[in-house]
Amino acid sequence: MRLVMLCAAAGLLLTACSQPQAQPLPAPAPTTTVETTTATSTPSPEPQRAAPPAPPCGPEVRACVSLSQDLAWLMNNGVVEYGPVPTTHGRPGQETPVGTFKVAWKDAEHRSSIYGDNMPHSVFFAAGGVAFHEGSLTDQSHGCVHLSPEAAKIFFDSLPVKAIVQVVG
Repeated sequence: MRLVMLCAAAGLLLTACSQPQAQPLPAPAPTTTVETTTATSTPSPEPQRAAPPAPPCGPEVRACVSLSQDLAWLMNNGVVEYGPVPTTHGRPGQETPVGTFKVAWKDAEHRSSIYGDNMPHSVFFAAGGVAFHEGSLTDQSHGCVHLSPEAAKIFFDSLPVKAIVQVVG
């Protein structure tokens, strides 16, 4: 009798093992209210970069400086060739003059005879020794327009003597 029961149990076990196991049902997702919208085939537009500010100078100008924006540009027939680039300018009591000027002279390795400061890539354009040159972009100057080393070199190479420079407030 035991043998019969043992055989029956073994048969049931074999039958149970050969049957596919029932998979547990996945838990239902939590119920939330979803607002549906109509889908379109148009992809979302990519964020647009803000356009750089336009130079506030006339079309005859070769170099343009905006004191209020702390920016400068190189121009050719009213079209921006380079810039805007960041600048710093004269401090209170030693303001950078506003107006239209012509490049008077240039000196690649100038040293100020008044302040003893090095002024690499100087492009002099206004009375009193006011020039574009390499300088601090955080500290105000004694009236000059400070540019980064790269921008000072580009301004120096691009501005010939007699080129028109306009400085606006």
